[in-house]
Amino acid sequence: MANNTYDMVISGRSDNNIRFNDFRNLLLSYGFRERIRGDHYIYKRDDIIERINIQPNKNKAKAYQVKQVRMLFEKYRL
Repeated sequence: MANNTYDMVISGRSDNNIRFNDFRNLLLSYGFRERIRGDHYIYKRDDIIERINIQPNKNKAKAYQVKQVRMLFEKYRL
């Protein structure tokens, strides 16, 4: 599932249609550590300066956060 979610994130055509749990699993599969504070899911990886902060929108990922992750994946060539 992570590979399909990766394709959806990278393509940019389905930003409004990515399930939140699939989005979380994608980040975890790329070695990010998860910390949860309320409805904020915070991801960090030692070799990446930026932190990723996402929140669910019902059961979907927020489109602007999908775009932020896409830009981060492109920047670090993940």
